Amino acid sequence: MTQPALLVHVCCAACLAAVLQRVRAAGRPTALFHNPNIHPLLEFRRRLKAVRALADRQRLDLLADDRYDVKAFLRAVPWDRPERCLACYRLRLQETARVAAEGGFEAITTTLLASTHQDHLAVRRTGEEAARARGLAFHYEDWRPLAAWGHEEAGRLSLYRQQYCGCLFSEEERFAPTRVHLYRGGRGAPEAGGVS
Repeated sequence: MTQPALLVHVCCAACLAAVLQRVRAAGRPTALFHNPNIHPLLEFRRRLKAVRALADRQRLDLLADDRYDVKAFLRAVPWDRPERCLACYRLRLQETARVAAEGGFEAITTTLLASTHQDHLAVRRTGEEAARARGLAFHYEDWRPLAAWGHEEAGRLSLYRQQYCGCLFSEEERFAPTRVHLYRGGRGAPEAGGVS
């Protein structure tokens, strides 16, 4: 029996590293990097570069959408959770299904299913809906138990590992409660949250 041609939406190198053996067991995979949610530009480039490096190393075919358009993303999604995240999943997985249908693939899946930071059920439902709308199968597995190993593997391979989901809003949510890159001393330093 021939394995199905499987288009794998890839969010990042660490999640791809986590699931690569499993997707190879499930079908004949090709990776798709389509992530208009990743900002700013240099973060987008870091993540795409890491995915390309891993795909090259693993001899995995990769379709890479390297267009960067923060304005289009901000117009396309609501700015608040959970609606923002649901719209973001739809943007990425509907495009994955479109590319798969036009490219002769039989099924789609996403490495978002490996993330412990995503709304897993919403990712699954969105993927199933996007696949069904294009007459495709959605390959579902709960890969969250592989997430830590994927991050370790990405580190071992010296691949970039991001610290937030992707969009400007998630960057703020990740770092606003911290003191990362805040000046902490010296004469005349303003009080936290104030202007001197």
